Order: sequence, then C-alpha cells, then structure tokens
Amino acid sequence: MTLETMRPNPTWDSAAYEDTVSTLAAHRDDLTYLVWGGDWCKDCRALLPDFAAALEAADIPDDRIEELAVDTDKQGPKVDDYDVEYIPSVVVLDDDGTEVTRFVESESLPPSVYLAEQIEGILETA
Repeated sequence: MTLETMRPNPTWDSAAYEDTVSTLAAHRDDLTYLVWGGDWCKDCRALLPDFAAALEAADIPDDRIEELAVDTDKQGPKVDDYDVEYIPSVVVLDDDGTEVTRFVESESLPPSVYLAEQIEGILETA
C-alpha cells in the first residue's frame, strides 16, 4: 500500500536544504528507507511530504524506499520486526540489511535533516 503522506510536497525548497539533499544523494545507491506511517496520522501528514520531497530531490530510487502503512492501532507490516512503536518512523538500512539509523516522530528535527546528519556522522566519518 502506498502512503498518500509520502507524496512529495511540491513547495518544499531543496535549495534551502542543500546539505541534506547532498548527503542523501551521496548514499542513494547504498541505503534503503523503510517508512512507517498512516494517512490518518497528523504527525505523518505534517512530516512525511517534506521527507518524500527530500528523497525525490536526492534522486533516491523508488526501490530504495519502502512505504509501510499502519492502522490506527499502529499495526502493520514489519512493525514487530523493527520494534516500531510511534509513527512516523523511518529506519535506514545498508545493503547488508543492518540498521544504520532511525527517525522516530519525537525527534526535534525534520526527518530528512535528522537522518542526513545521522548518516553523515555514522557513514562519512567511518
């Protein structure tokens, strides 16, 4: 199922997030994004369209983004496998299937900014 909330925000300004887009783009072929959300969820409606726009601006291939819809009880695909409790949640995996980082709804930064900073700190300093 595709999440309506993962439709890119057409007014999102990629130029204002140049560093974020650059970091995401630098790893476009070696990271996968698992995105849990619900179109009924106000936090998802607020955060995911901009995240989707950042992924689009970074030319992340569609096969590197997996949208996982949950119901109002926050039950859905792979929820138990990845210990997802809150939405939106984004788990970033490397090609070995190892979790690199994750965004959970309560972070103080937008998903794209938070994840790009985490990716940069973890992968680009390793």
